[in-house]
Amino acid sequence: MMRILVIGSGGREHAIVWKLSKSEKVKKIYSAPGNAGISELAECVDISVENVEGLAEFAIKNNIDYTIVGPEVPLMLGIVDYFEEKGLKVFGPNKNAAIIEGSKNFTKNLLKKYGIPTADFKSFENYEEAMKYIAEIGFPVVIKADGLAQGKGVVIAKNKEEAKEALTEMMVDKIFGESGRVVVIEEFLEGPEASILAFTDGETVLPMVSAMDYKRVFDGNEGPNTGGMGAISPNPYVDEKTMDIVYNQILKPTVEAMRKEGRRFKGVLYAGLMLTEKGPKVLEFNARFGDPETQVILPLLETDLMDIVEAVISERLHEIEVKWSDKKAVCVVLSSGGYPLKYQTGYEIKGLGDLDDVIPFHAGTKKIEGKLVTAGGRVLGLTALGNDYKEAREKVYREITKVSFEKMHYRKDIGLL
Repeated sequence: MMRILVIGSGGREHAIVWKLSKSEKVKKIYSAPGNAGISELAECVDISVENVEGLAEFAIKNNIDYTIVGPEVPLMLGIVDYFEEKGLKVFGPNKNAAIIEGSKNFTKNLLKKYGIPTADFKSFENYEEAMKYIAEIGFPVVIKADGLAQGKGVVIAKNKEEAKEALTEMMVDKIFGESGRVVVIEEFLEGPEASILAFTDGETVLPMVSAMDYKRVFDGNEGPNTGGMGAISPNPYVDEKTMDIVYNQILKPTVEAMRKEGRRFKGVLYAGLMLTEKGPKVLEFNARFGDPETQVILPLLETDLMDIVEAVISERLHEIEVKWSDKKAVCVVLSSGGYPLKYQTGYEIKGLGDLDDVIPFHAGTKKIEGKLVTAGGRVLGLTALGNDYKEAREKVYREITKVSFEKMHYRKDIGLL
């Protein structure tokens, strides 16, 4: 029986812990730092996700069999390399493979080199050159900070003024710090978006069921971008033919390209795609499970997640058959009023004990003096399964009415097709 450590504290990590808790192979789960929901299934340990040495020390001391890394920051810090040096088994890409998320400039050049479909682009380190370029091009364009910016380093500029403002903020005012030292300016793509994640051991690539994420804070995709206000799975715009194209033209070639570059990628490769009239094109890659996509994908997984984790780490994923439910999943995020801008926390959450037939995944929660309170921008994600989107949707929205906390906000149109 195994002892597992899950690193992270959000809804994604709660979904991973929830899924692992159903495995017959797993005896004990720890989570660092975890949250109030995770604490019901795992022992939470107060170690920051960035404290790589402290996490490794904990894993050694507590005879952890496998560590699963949720967020991107520890991956970029090289947690996988450090754990492996200490003889620990860890799920996720090493530092030189995690660059696929850590640098948009690296990824765009990789895609260009290997002929993998993506938007046309140019990269700039020099502010004046970038400004000169936008004076010559048509609009809209997409301007991206090269490094990590918590999902906020992307601006769709509708005209020259918006483009200038974005470049000045990123390159001169350095609102994203070092992440904006290089910027990528790329063509604006149109079409439905899709998130397609895949398990890979660096050779075999097993796509998961597709998902669709709702990024904007308000109904009708209005308002600022967030970390995600909900998700559905499978993505209604992704049919079998599209899935085949994504596998053959994007996922498999990217994993092969990384291997050829001496950057073998092991773990979860997340492709953020635009389904254009000319076929699927890559918007971005992430080097880990998505959030909130994980909250709709893992409830549909019928194979033991632990079997997959072991197969990825030991590079024998070709031996595994991954099975998925044919149900539909809808997740709605309940957020703090004001998120993703200014918001307050510490409000008591009521009604979770009354929920029926939905899975409440905690994102930003903690317990204070026995009370469950809000502790983040995204507070909870409620996931429901149904035979169709309508059934799953009705179920989740019915149950949401039982939950309350001050200034609670959620979108009313998740899964509305």
